[in-house]
Formats: sequence, C-alpha cells, structure tokens
Amino acid sequence: MKAQLRQRAKAARDLAHAQDLGAADQATKMLLGFLTPHKGKVTAGYMPLGSEIDPRPAMSVLHGRGPVAVPVVEARAQPLRFDRWTPEGAMVEGAFGALIPAQSEPVIPEVVIVPMLAFNRAGHRLGYGGGFYDRTLEKLRASGPVFAVGLVYAAQELADLPVEPTDAPLDAIVTEREVLTF
Repeated sequence: MKAQLRQRAKAARDLAHAQDLGAADQATKMLLGFLTPHKGKVTAGYMPLGSEIDPRPAMSVLHGRGPVAVPVVEARAQPLRFDRWTPEGAMVEGAFGALIPAQSEPVIPEVVIVPMLAFNRAGHRLGYGGGFYDRTLEKLRASGPVFAVGLVYAAQELADLPVEPTDAPLDAIVTEREVLTF
C-alpha cells in the first residue's frame, strides 16, 4: 500500500514542482520566518533530490544565524549523520546521489528540516521507505530535544496517510500556504 502511495505522492510533488509559480520561494521564506526563534541553534537542512523543495536559500540565511548541517547516509537501516555545511563549501556526491560536504565535520542538530513525499495534518510524513529520518529523529530525541520541521508543497498533503509505530512525527510542517504545528 505504501508503495502505491509513494508513487501517487511523488506524482503530486512533481506536478506541484513543475507548476511552482513561486511556491518553493514562498515556502522557504515562511520557513525562515518560522525558524527565527531557533536562531543560533545547529540546524540541519538537506540537499534536494528531484522535485523536493530546495532549502538551500533558507540554509544560506540560517548559516548567518548559526551552524548549518546536511545529512550523510552512512549505511542502510541506520540513522543519518550530520556534517557541517557552508554555502561556499565543496560538495561531493554521497549515497543515493545527495551531495555531502567534501570535508566531514560531524555536528548534532537541534533543528532538522525534513524532506518528504507526503504529509498529513497530524504531523506525519511519508518518506522514501528507507526509514532514515525516522531512525534519526528517534536517536536525536533520545539524547535531548530536537525540533523537526517538514518543508513541502501544500499539494503533497494526503488525508489517507497510514502511520506505523516506528514513524517519527514532525513538530511542524511548512508549505507555501501555511505553517502547521503539532
């Protein structure tokens, strides 16, 4: 069932991305405003793949407010590691084609911007099926507070999103239209 939902959600995201009309820019502006109270905290963004909203414009601004990191896949079925990122830093291709810093400088984020295929209004997300963010958020939250915020097109909302006990909920979701908090 989730495989079919992933196909449907990816198609919805691809269409929203193709018809963008400034939606991604609006979502990243809303994200920046929403994250203002977290100034100075280590914030993890991500390097976009395919039609994911590109958080790098927001990450560049956040870099001026405090440390910024990006996820690094170390192994399948394991939590992500986060390496410090700078706008001018050299990047190389990592696992699954995502760019990672050429020089590894691990950090522990307090705020994590999370990509996804779909979301619901209860703060749950549909990822790609590897469980990387679920494991990562579980591990980070076991050590202390971490604020997880999804960055997504409003068109990616799915009312019929199945939730499993291992699915880590988000604290907020930012779209081009609204900010949802949980």
